[in-house]
Amino acid sequence: MRLLVVEDAARLRDTLGKALTRLGHAVDLAEDGNEGDQMGRTVKYDAVVMDRMMPGKDGLEVLRGWRRDGIDTPVLLLTALDGVEEKVRGLSDGADDYLTKPFALAELVARLEALARRRYAQPDPKLKIGPLEIDTAAKSVTRDGKAISLTAREFSLLEILARRPGQVLNREQIESHLYAELDGPLSNAVDSAICSLRRKVCPPGTPSLIHTRRGLGYVLEP
Repeated sequence: MRLLVVEDAARLRDTLGKALTRLGHAVDLAEDGNEGDQMGRTVKYDAVVMDRMMPGKDGLEVLRGWRRDGIDTPVLLLTALDGVEEKVRGLSDGADDYLTKPFALAELVARLEALARRRYAQPDPKLKIGPLEIDTAAKSVTRDGKAISLTAREFSLLEILARRPGQVLNREQIESHLYAELDGPLSNAVDSAICSLRRKVCPPGTPSLIHTRRGLGYVLEP
Protein backbone atom coordinates (compact mmCIF):
# COMPACT_ATOMS: atom_id res chain seq x y z
CA MET A 1 0.00 0.00 0.00
CA ARG A 2 0.96 3.66 -0.41
CA LEU A 3 0.65 5.01 3.13
CA LEU A 4 0.97 8.36 4.86
CA VAL A 5 1.93 8.60 8.55
CA VAL A 6 1.13 11.97 10.17
CA GLU A 7 2.65 12.03 13.65
CA ASP A 8 4.45 14.83 15.51
CA ALA A 9 6.39 12.49 17.83
CA ALA A 10 9.58 11.90 15.83
CA ARG A 11 10.47 8.57 17.43
CA LEU A 12 7.04 7.04 16.86
CA ARG A 13 6.83 8.50 13.35
CA ASP A 14 10.19 7.05 12.31
CA THR A 15 9.46 3.70 13.97
CA LEU A 16 6.17 3.34 12.10
CA GLY A 17 7.77 4.41 8.84
CA LYS A 18 10.57 1.86 9.09
CA ALA A 19 8.29 -0.97 10.25
CA LEU A 20 5.72 -0.43 7.49
CA THR A 21 8.46 -0.09 4.88
CA ARG A 22 9.98 -3.42 5.98
CA LEU A 23 6.57 -5.00 5.34
CA GLY A 24 6.75 -3.83 1.74
CA HIS A 25 4.60 -0.70 1.90
CA ALA A 26 5.56 2.67 0.40
CA VAL A 27 5.46 5.14 3.30
CA ASP A 28 5.54 8.94 3.36
CA LEU A 29 6.00 10.77 6.67
CA ALA A 30 4.59 14.11 7.84
CA GLU A 31 5.63 15.74 11.12
CA ASP A 32 2.53 17.86 11.75
CA GLY A 33 -1.03 18.46 10.63
CA ASN A 34 -0.18 21.23 8.17
CA GLU A 35 2.30 19.06 6.27
CA GLY A 36 0.03 16.02 6.45
CA ASP A 37 -2.92 18.03 5.15
CA GLN A 38 -0.97 19.17 2.10
CA MET A 39 0.43 15.69 1.34
CA GLY A 40 -2.99 14.07 1.72
CA ARG A 41 -4.42 16.52 -0.80
CA THR A 42 -1.58 15.97 -3.28
CA VAL A 43 -1.16 12.17 -3.29
CA LYS A 44 -3.88 9.52 -3.49
CA TYR A 45 -2.95 7.24 -0.57
CA ASP A 46 -4.40 3.81 0.13
CA ALA A 47 -4.64 4.74 3.82
CA VAL A 48 -3.43 7.34 6.32
CA VAL A 49 -2.29 6.91 9.93
CA MET A 50 -2.92 10.23 11.68
CA ASP A 51 -2.27 11.41 15.21
CA ARG A 52 -5.25 13.03 16.93
CA MET A 53 -3.36 15.80 18.77
CA MET A 54 -0.63 17.72 16.90
CA PRO A 55 0.71 21.27 16.78
CA GLY A 56 -0.79 23.48 14.09
CA LYS A 57 -3.76 21.67 12.61
CA ASP A 58 -4.77 18.72 14.77
CA GLY A 59 -5.89 15.42 13.28
CA LEU A 60 -9.59 16.13 13.51
CA GLU A 61 -9.24 19.50 11.80
CA VAL A 62 -7.34 17.89 8.92
CA LEU A 63 -9.87 15.10 8.74
CA ARG A 64 -12.89 17.42 8.65
CA GLY A 65 -11.29 19.44 5.86
CA TRP A 66 -10.62 16.35 3.76
CA ARG A 67 -14.15 15.01 4.14
CA ARG A 68 -15.65 18.42 3.41
CA ASP A 69 -13.62 18.62 0.20
CA GLY A 70 -14.47 15.08 -0.93
CA ILE A 71 -11.17 13.37 -0.03
CA ASP A 72 -12.27 9.87 1.00
CA THR A 73 -8.88 8.32 1.83
CA PRO A 74 -9.30 5.84 4.72
CA VAL A 75 -7.89 7.29 7.96
CA LEU A 76 -6.78 5.40 11.07
CA LEU A 77 -6.73 7.89 13.94
CA LEU A 78 -4.13 7.49 16.71
CA THR A 79 -4.71 9.02 20.12
CA ALA A 80 -3.75 8.85 23.78
CA LEU A 81 -7.35 9.81 24.63
CA ASP A 82 -9.29 6.62 25.29
CA GLY A 83 -12.64 8.03 26.39
CA VAL A 84 -15.76 6.88 24.55
CA GLU A 85 -16.72 10.47 23.74
CA GLU A 86 -13.36 11.08 22.04
CA LYS A 87 -13.72 7.95 19.93
CA VAL A 88 -17.26 8.89 18.93
CA ARG A 89 -16.10 12.37 18.00
CA GLY A 90 -13.25 11.05 15.85
CA LEU A 91 -15.47 8.60 14.01
CA SER A 92 -18.19 11.23 13.57
CA ASP A 93 -15.66 13.63 12.04
CA GLY A 94 -14.75 11.08 9.36
CA ALA A 95 -12.19 8.66 10.80
CA ASP A 96 -12.54 5.10 9.50
CA ASP A 97 -10.92 3.50 12.53
CA TYR A 98 -9.49 4.45 15.90
CA LEU A 99 -6.46 3.11 17.77
CA THR A 100 -5.46 4.12 21.30
CA LYS A 101 -1.81 4.59 22.30
CA PRO A 102 0.11 2.57 23.28
CA PHE A 103 -0.66 -0.06 20.66
CA ALA A 104 0.87 -3.18 19.12
CA LEU A 105 2.31 -2.76 15.64
CA ALA A 106 0.64 -6.00 14.52
CA GLU A 107 -2.78 -4.55 15.40
CA LEU A 108 -2.09 -1.32 13.52
CA VAL A 109 -1.02 -3.27 10.41
CA ALA A 110 -4.08 -5.53 10.61
CA ARG A 111 -6.38 -2.51 10.86
CA LEU A 112 -4.70 -0.80 7.90
CA GLU A 113 -5.06 -3.91 5.77
CA ALA A 114 -8.72 -4.20 6.74
CA LEU A 115 -9.25 -0.57 5.65
CA ALA A 116 -7.60 -1.32 2.30
CA ARG A 117 -9.78 -4.38 1.74
CA ARG A 118 -12.90 -2.35 2.39
CA ARG A 119 -11.65 0.39 0.09
CA TYR A 120 -11.28 -2.07 -2.77
CA ALA A 121 -14.47 -3.96 -1.85
CA GLN A 122 -12.51 -7.14 -1.08
CA PRO A 123 -13.37 -8.19 2.50
CA ASP A 124 -11.60 -11.55 2.12
CA PRO A 125 -7.81 -11.26 2.69
CA LYS A 126 -7.30 -14.05 0.13
CA LEU A 127 -7.25 -12.97 -3.52
CA LYS A 128 -7.60 -15.65 -6.20
CA ILE A 129 -6.61 -15.03 -9.82
CA GLY A 130 -6.82 -18.25 -11.83
CA PRO A 131 -4.33 -20.71 -10.29
CA LEU A 132 -2.80 -17.95 -8.15
CA GLU A 133 -3.83 -17.42 -4.53
CA ILE A 134 -2.56 -14.41 -2.60
CA ASP A 135 -3.08 -14.19 1.15
CA THR A 136 -2.66 -10.50 1.98
CA ALA A 137 -2.81 -11.18 5.73
CA ALA A 138 -0.25 -13.99 5.82
CA LYS A 139 1.83 -12.39 3.03
CA SER A 140 1.96 -15.69 1.18
CA VAL A 141 1.47 -16.68 -2.46
CA THR A 142 0.76 -20.06 -4.04
CA ARG A 143 0.23 -21.20 -7.62
CA ASP A 144 -1.63 -24.48 -8.03
CA GLY A 145 -1.02 -25.06 -4.32
CA LYS A 146 2.78 -24.59 -4.56
CA ALA A 147 4.33 -21.83 -2.46
CA ILE A 148 6.11 -18.97 -4.21
CA SER A 149 8.78 -17.00 -2.36
CA LEU A 150 8.64 -13.24 -3.00
CA THR A 151 10.47 -10.23 -1.61
CA ALA A 152 8.41 -7.62 0.22
CA ARG A 153 8.42 -5.32 -2.82
CA GLU A 154 7.50 -8.14 -5.21
CA PHE A 155 4.59 -9.07 -2.96
CA SER A 156 3.45 -5.44 -2.88
CA LEU A 157 3.58 -5.25 -6.68
CA LEU A 158 1.60 -8.47 -7.04
CA GLU A 159 -1.00 -7.22 -4.55
CA ILE A 160 -1.38 -3.94 -6.47
CA LEU A 161 -2.18 -5.91 -9.63
CA ALA A 162 -4.32 -8.53 -7.88
CA ARG A 163 -6.59 -5.93 -6.27
CA ARG A 164 -7.41 -4.72 -9.79
CA PRO A 165 -7.74 -7.93 -11.84
CA GLY A 166 -8.27 -7.31 -15.54
CA GLN A 167 -7.44 -3.61 -15.13
CA VAL A 168 -4.45 -2.23 -17.05
CA LEU A 169 -2.16 -0.16 -14.80
CA ASN A 170 0.44 2.14 -16.32
CA ARG A 171 3.89 2.76 -14.85
CA GLU A 172 2.84 5.96 -13.09
CA GLN A 173 -0.07 4.25 -11.35
CA ILE A 174 2.16 1.42 -10.15
CA GLU A 175 4.90 3.80 -9.01
CA SER A 176 2.42 5.87 -7.02
CA HIS A 177 1.51 2.79 -4.93
CA LEU A 178 4.90 1.09 -4.85
CA TYR A 179 7.32 3.91 -4.06
CA ALA A 180 7.30 6.56 -1.36
CA GLU A 181 7.80 10.23 -2.22
CA LEU A 182 11.52 10.17 -1.38
CA ASP A 183 12.37 6.84 -3.04
CA GLY A 184 12.98 8.35 -6.48
CA PRO A 185 12.64 5.12 -8.55
CA LEU A 186 14.70 4.74 -11.73
CA SER A 187 12.86 5.13 -15.02
CA ASN A 188 12.89 1.36 -15.62
CA ALA A 189 12.22 0.32 -12.01
CA VAL A 190 8.65 -0.83 -12.65
CA ASP A 191 9.63 -2.77 -15.80
CA SER A 192 12.44 -4.53 -13.91
CA ALA A 193 10.16 -5.34 -10.97
CA ILE A 194 7.51 -6.78 -13.31
CA CYS A 195 10.11 -8.98 -15.05
CA SER A 196 11.37 -10.30 -11.72
CA LEU A 197 7.84 -10.98 -10.47
CA ARG A 198 6.79 -12.64 -13.72
CA ARG A 199 9.72 -15.08 -13.56
CA LYS A 200 8.57 -16.28 -10.14
CA VAL A 201 4.81 -16.26 -10.65
CA CYS A 202 4.82 -17.56 -14.23
CA PRO A 203 7.68 -20.09 -14.51
CA PRO A 204 8.51 -21.67 -17.90
CA GLY A 205 5.86 -24.08 -19.12
CA THR A 206 2.97 -22.39 -17.27
CA PRO A 207 0.38 -19.99 -18.71
CA SER A 208 1.26 -16.35 -18.22
CA LEU A 209 -0.78 -14.35 -15.72
CA ILE A 210 0.99 -10.98 -15.94
CA HIS A 211 0.47 -9.45 -19.36
CA THR A 212 2.07 -6.43 -21.01
CA ARG A 213 -0.18 -4.07 -22.94
CA ARG A 214 2.35 -2.21 -25.05
CA GLY A 215 2.14 1.53 -24.65
CA LEU A 216 -0.45 1.12 -21.90
CA GLY A 217 0.92 -0.87 -18.96
CA TYR A 218 0.46 -4.20 -17.20
CA VAL A 219 -2.51 -6.35 -16.22
CA LEU A 220 -2.96 -9.47 -14.07
CA GLU A 221 -5.54 -11.92 -15.43
CA PRO A 222 -5.77 -15.63 -16.27
